[in-house]
Amino acid sequence: MGQTPPELLKRALAKRVVERVDGDGLTPSAVMVLLYPKDGEYCILLNKRSELVEHHKGEISFPGGARDPEDRDSLETALRETEEEMGIKRGDITVIGEMDEVATRSNFRINVFVGTIEYPYRFSPSAIEIAEVLEFPVSALLDPANRRVETRWEDGQPVTSYSYVHKEHVVFGATARILQKCIEHLDDGLESEGRQVD
Repeated sequence: MGQTPPELLKRALAKRVVERVDGDGLTPSAVMVLLYPKDGEYCILLNKRSELVEHHKGEISFPGGARDPEDRDSLETALRETEEEMGIKRGDITVIGEMDEVATRSNFRINVFVGTIEYPYRFSPSAIEIAEVLEFPVSALLDPANRRVETRWEDGQPVTSYSYVHKEHVVFGATARILQKCIEHLDDGLESEGRQVD
């Protein structure tokens, strides 16, 4: 029996040291990458931000946000923000690992955590922060037809960026970079298993 995407990610993340970014001058923040089974395949939870939020209006992102002074650590930030934005209680999330940190052009340093929830789950998105709840099947993200790769020159160096298309939605920026890392970990795990994802 092959492993599920959360099991593959857990195994991949357990074998590596988290890469940190230089956080000087960056606002600490954290997101939660949530995977769960729906209709026979695994999905990753994303959301479309409302026009009422302070940063990244109308963009697609993971549940998460800036760290509050009361947060004990970055994981607490990710869990608190996921609860505030999506109505997912922190006790219902099984955290399976941490991915590399990501810096954004808007001067955030993002700690990226990966977790799972039991499904079906009754999401209760914030009417102020969330315009739409999005569920991206892992199989669609693994399909190269849904990935766009663009390389451009910045300061004399080639910089490659990814974006993802699912139905009418386009994911770009830091969210796409996090998805890309997720997919690389899954691809590595699948390769070592020599099989396709369920």
